[in-house]
Amino acid sequence: MTKKRKKRRLKAGIRRFSRKTLIMIITTAIIGGITGYLALMILFKGPSPSFSNLFIATFYETRRGKAIVRMFFSEEEIQAILSKNQPTYTTEITWSNEEYFTIPANEKDKIEIIDVSGATFNGKLMIVRDPSRMALGVNTLMGSESASGFLVQDYVISEGAVAGINAGGFDDPNGLGDGSIPWGVVIKDGELVAGTIDQWVSLIGFNDHHHLIVGNMTAKDALEWNVRDAVTFGPVLIVNGEPVAITGTGGGLNPRTVIGQRGDGAVLLLVINGRTTSSLGASYEDCIRIMLQYGAINAANLDGGSSSVMVYNGEIINNIVSMRGDRTVPTAWIVK
Repeated sequence: MTKKRKKRRLKAGIRRFSRKTLIMIITTAIIGGITGYLALMILFKGPSPSFSNLFIATFYETRRGKAIVRMFFSEEEIQAILSKNQPTYTTEITWSNEEYFTIPANEKDKIEIIDVSGATFNGKLMIVRDPSRMALGVNTLMGSESASGFLVQDYVISEGAVAGINAGGFDDPNGLGDGSIPWGVVIKDGELVAGTIDQWVSLIGFNDHHHLIVGNMTAKDALEWNVRDAVTFGPVLIVNGEPVAITGTGGGLNPRTVIGQRGDGAVLLLVINGRTTSSLGASYEDCIRIMLQYGAINAANLDGGSSSVMVYNGEIINNIVSMRGDRTVPTAWIVK
């Protein structure tokens, strides 16, 4: 057999092998896609409504999960399911209080870090004894599409603080937002720095006497009530000592960030890990339970998911969801 014939046969063999390999890859992908679709169909529309609703709520709270859920349900069906598996809306607002908390001198510098866990989650709870140490780190260039937000660590360092967590939400198209454009209203040092004066939002912040204020209001209301620092997010979880009512599953299982305050003024900062085999995440009901366990009389949900981060002594002490690390955000609650 000549060398040319050997080369031709070799090339023909390679082509046949390549075609077979390609067919196998395509077949495997199709089978995998069908299997995955059927698996999701069982999860979303299986025999257990509560189990299915939990998965729908969980997926819909993620950036990519929304698209998957919309493959199986219309927007009307999704909203109907979510409305039956969430904390209920409350019109209550934290009672106005103009008294300062009395913090014993030997407790003013006290910060306690507690490991928390449940059936589907683990995370960190930080207890800041003196609420006057709480401040809001703000992206001074916010509102400009070319001005990225900052990492929570950056806010902590720039303010000479010892700890911090992520705070309000931000514009996040296709999960690619850079933290430059915050949601709703942002108030810093008693000044409106984002949003409009008559904008009605779910506001979370501290007044000039260091009381945590949570509820739905306008920026004008907040400023008249001497709110010094505030961000927009939600839902409100506990107000004036009463937890909001929970329907169905109480939300999906996801990473979460929550802020609360005890009756003695101590601030509770909670960050839940999620989307891993060791911690799927927590529902809103789980977060309410933890807040009540540690004495919160007011509490609200902050931005979560891949934004959830807790920094202490210069280090991130929770597990970040994203493989790319923590995200840049427009605001952060910091502890000075």
